[in-house]
Amino acid sequence: MNSENNFSVQRINWNAWMLAIRPRTLPAAAAGVVMGGALAWRDGFLRLDAMLACLFAALLLQIGSNLANDVFDFERGTDTPERLGPTRVTQAGLLTPREVKLGMAVVFGSAALIGLYLAYLGGLPIIAIGIAAIISAIAYTGGPFPLGYYGLGGVFVFIFFGLASVAGTYYVQAGYVSPAAWWMAVPPGLIVTAILVVNNLRDLENDRKAGKHTLAVLLGEHKTKIQYMLCLTIAYLILSLAAWMGIVPWTTMLAWLSLPIAYRAARVTLTQKGRPLNVALAGTGQTALAFSLLFWAGLFFS
Repeated sequence: MNSENNFSVQRINWNAWMLAIRPRTLPAAAAGVVMGGALAWRDGFLRLDAMLACLFAALLLQIGSNLANDVFDFERGTDTPERLGPTRVTQAGLLTPREVKLGMAVVFGSAALIGLYLAYLGGLPIIAIGIAAIISAIAYTGGPFPLGYYGLGGVFVFIFFGLASVAGTYYVQAGYVSPAAWWMAVPPGLIVTAILVVNNLRDLENDRKAGKHTLAVLLGEHKTKIQYMLCLTIAYLILSLAAWMGIVPWTTMLAWLSLPIAYRAARVTLTQKGRPLNVALAGTGQTALAFSLLFWAGLFFS
């Protein structure tokens, strides 16, 4: 009987950790690494070991950020039973704050270990990016000045999921950052920023009540929807401009085939409120990864 109870507890805990990790957010973390890897491959610098290390580090940083948001939003009183997003395990009582913080430490520690190998390949710039990424992931909702509570979340998402992810992945393989890598860091950065925008749009009323001053709270519903559309629109137009200028081949316009996914997410964002926006959240993440994969396909056909 005791063994059955122990098995049940272990199973419940595993389910709780899967909820805390939030696997549906992980495609967004992979998008920038795929884009950087695609450009390194095109230029003859692809190193599979380096790219996989970047990918695992990015996924771990995303998971660590999810755990940090889970526990720190709970401790600040932002997460309530009225929350419209996916279940937060700390608020739901599925895991204790101590357990989540321990898990967060393990995840960030694992990312740091992978970072040591990346630092061996890329030197001081990679060390600086890694340290800044971990600090920002924690500081998004934790610490004395939580970035997400002062409308700064989007800036840091763009920097780390766009510029740092694409340029960093390229740099550890090539030893420098090409103009194309800088240009193509913008689209995934903007699309992943759009994920944060729709997330904050969904939670707008709850965040306002909790005193969490996200950019959505500061801008209001209508302007936040405009911000979402601008992120997606500029992402696709940047690719067109880069192709027109000869920075990337015209065949990379295959990335536009991800537009149907983006369109479905945008339609939900513009017409729905509250919990249905979780669909747009997932769809925008899928858009980011599809865009990068199709971009790589375009390079292949060039």
